[in-house]
Amino acid sequence: MQLRPLGRSGLQVSPLAFGGNVFGWTVDEALSFRLLDAWLDAGFNFVDTANVYSAWVPGHVGGESETIIGKWLRQTGKRNRVVLATKVGMAMGDGRKGLSPAYIREEVEASLRRLKTDHIDLYQSHADDADTPLEDTLGAYAELIKAGKVRAIGASNYTAPRLAEALDLAERTGLPRYESLQPLYNLYDRAVFEDALGPLCLERGVGVINFYALAAGFLTGKYRTEADAAKSARGANTTKKYLNERGLRILGALDAAANAHGATPGQVALAWQIARPGITAPIASASSVKQLDELTAATRLQLDADTMAALDKASAETTKT
Repeated sequence: MQLRPLGRSGLQVSPLAFGGNVFGWTVDEALSFRLLDAWLDAGFNFVDTANVYSAWVPGHVGGESETIIGKWLRQTGKRNRVVLATKVGMAMGDGRKGLSPAYIREEVEASLRRLKTDHIDLYQSHADDADTPLEDTLGAYAELIKAGKVRAIGASNYTAPRLAEALDLAERTGLPRYESLQPLYNLYDRAVFEDALGPLCLERGVGVINFYALAAGFLTGKYRTEADAAKSARGANTTKKYLNERGLRILGALDAAANAHGATPGQVALAWQIARPGITAPIASASSVKQLDELTAATRLQLDADTMAALDKASAETTKT
């Protein structure tokens, strides 16, 4: 496995990250353990989760994903083989949200307990907090890094101006800087990242670990008609957003590339991202070992220049002639 540097953090990560949002949601504990074992056995090391996963499920309060990962780490003793990423900041209920120093200190301890580890490799601001000065947030992270509880920090869902402001502040003050960005990015959702965030990350040496790499499953070809919405819990939202003229055009290009390369549409979609300038490791989830095997195979797929160009054209916001 050819590992990639994550920004300037010193962390070396696999070219694909396992999205832990499914643990405790669509994947139970026993299957989660099997998937994590298979992920490491295939040579991958990067696992991403968040304190809020999966608070959206009725009866859940958040922390379910971290708890499962922590049990797996304790049971298997594989902590030293994992680059472990989690996040703080999204609303957890009862007013618990944001990036104030007090809240960060409280939540990092909760995450460490659930994950059954003494340190988090990548601790990420899950969403920007306009009510807390950036200097206060980065100062809290500096304390955690000094204490050895966090190795590096990242940002998620930040705009380009706010990320640039945070990077400039870190440069001026010597506070830790965001070494990674977790944005929405895939063949369909391109514009916001490519217009400003992508160039900024390339210029400043910030790693990119994009989420929704498969557009909630749409880019696997799973949803091709309205009737396909019934195939999963998030199918209705997925078809509503992506099942349109442009989405079908993208699926057509993915089908053609998959046939030419002896691959699946989902593998092609991931391989396209992995080959994009500045992308460190797309984040994708699997709810079965079969799906996981498909994900890992995507990292071995090399797309030629013509295929990359065809995918670029098909996924453009307006059809090029």
